[in-house]
Amino acid sequence: MTDQPGRPPEERLPAPRPSSAPVPGARFSAPPSTHRNDLTPERAAKIVRQSASARWVGFLAVTVVALFVIGYYFYELGVPGGLTKPRMQAAAEQQQVTDVERGYNIYQANCAQCHGVQGEGGKGPTLNRQDKLFAHLNPDYIRNMLQVGGRYACGTATSIMPVWSNTGNPPGPLNYKQINDLIAFLRSSKAETFTVRDASKFEPVIPTPGATAQTFTGWVDPNYQPAAGATPYPACWQAEFTSGSASTPAPSGAAPSGAPASGAPASQAPAGATVNETALNVAFGTGALTAPAGADFTLNFDNQDAGIPHNIVIKDASGATVFTGDLVTGPKQIAYSVKALAAGDYTFICAVHPNMTGTIKVGN
Repeated sequence: MTDQPGRPPEERLPAPRPSSAPVPGARFSAPPSTHRNDLTPERAAKIVRQSASARWVGFLAVTVVALFVIGYYFYELGVPGGLTKPRMQAAAEQQQVTDVERGYNIYQANCAQCHGVQGEGGKGPTLNRQDKLFAHLNPDYIRNMLQVGGRYACGTATSIMPVWSNTGNPPGPLNYKQINDLIAFLRSSKAETFTVRDASKFEPVIPTPGATAQTFTGWVDPNYQPAAGATPYPACWQAEFTSGSASTPAPSGAAPSGAPASGAPASQAPAGATVNETALNVAFGTGALTAPAGADFTLNFDNQDAGIPHNIVIKDASGATVFTGDLVTGPKQIAYSVKALAAGDYTFICAVHPNMTGTIKVGN
């Protein structure tokens, strides 16, 4: 627009376009080399075959990818009809098995010395009873017990149960993962079998070459149901053996503590023959007693285990309880008044530690 100086912009014409000769049509045509006329039938057939092969390759690739996606779907979510388990569920179950087997080693190393190898009790109370495992020994209760120590159960500051969690006060030796494994073992099902593994290498324990690996089962019976109207296990285990408590009665089948099954009062003054028994290191000292038949007798019991509760429960040949003595925490002595028993052989145990057993021969 510089070729129209001096004219207003609105009056200026568009810039002139230089004239040129018409563009030849050959400029837009393919070069002669592209104009091939050598497409023979053989070459055409080859092109068709190559095209078909390419389609097959594409079809197979799509098929492989589709099969992979379908297979991975069923691998993750499981085959319908319960033929296989979802991957995450199978992994969780395997991890649960691993936790239980690790927890077993932790229990044997730290807990069995007081609660027994099979949870039957010892210096500490029994753990493998179904009425306790049903609701009382739930994961939260166990975790709190390990965090706080034995005082959590009954408020006893002198409890011999120490703090096990490393977040407790004072800190214990077990971290959160070890505590979770221990809880997994204590709550494991009685219907499942687990493998005993070496604590260091976690390899199956085989006692002798060629033998099968050692195994163990859990404690919780999945089919257990408390009897209709049964009282829940008390928060403090010692309350189970407290005489005269409406909320925490004496063990099933037993008479009130310190009284014979007939209901005679336990406060009656000792009379008749005297029988002596002791308890030390969670075991009865004598273990074999004799008593007169048909006559009341006094059973002097000396609990020499400091800080550990014991008592004497007498059972007849059928297993029925005929006498339950008051629970005493050592060191302490008590004189039980036992009503006359018929001649025969009897057994006695500690209600807290059923592994403590003995025999009483009544009469000649």
